[in-house]
Amino acid sequence: MTSVPVRRSIVVETPIEDAFATFTEEIDSWWPRSHHIGKAPMRRIVIEGRPGGRCYTEHEDGMACDFGRVLEWDPPHRLVFAWQMTHAFGREDDARKASEVCVCFLPDGPARTRVELEHRFFDRHEGGPEPMRTNVDSSNGWTFVLSHFISRAASRATPGATSS
Repeated sequence: MTSVPVRRSIVVETPIEDAFATFTEEIDSWWPRSHHIGKAPMRRIVIEGRPGGRCYTEHEDGMACDFGRVLEWDPPHRLVFAWQMTHAFGREDDARKASEVCVCFLPDGPARTRVELEHRFFDRHEGGPEPMRTNVDSSNGWTFVLSHFISRAASRATPGATSS
């Protein structure tokens, strides 16, 4: 059985190159600190910008928690990474049991970018597709996460804005 992907489409008021860089290189400036699989508070989040690169968080207890691997890296157009988490938001070591997150960046004029996120292949998760799909499709899932990205992209695009 193949489950239905979760899709989100947003527009940010920044050129495509800046949108991609904000999403990837600056992910630590906008990713919600509440969204991680570590046992201690999150210190930072990193996406290593290359195929095979790690997606991980570092925590106040000194631990690093991998939550995925970069499958495709095509700046500034596309990022695909394995979502190596269980539906209870623990680590999934077996990549064959991971869903995927595909993020496409499409120019929407000279200073706007449409970002299309598709979280797919939930049927790979142990325990069936619906627990993970339900989690990431909830109001606290991708909608919440992307609202933080929108705010960061807007502040980055505003003349005189400072990084936080």
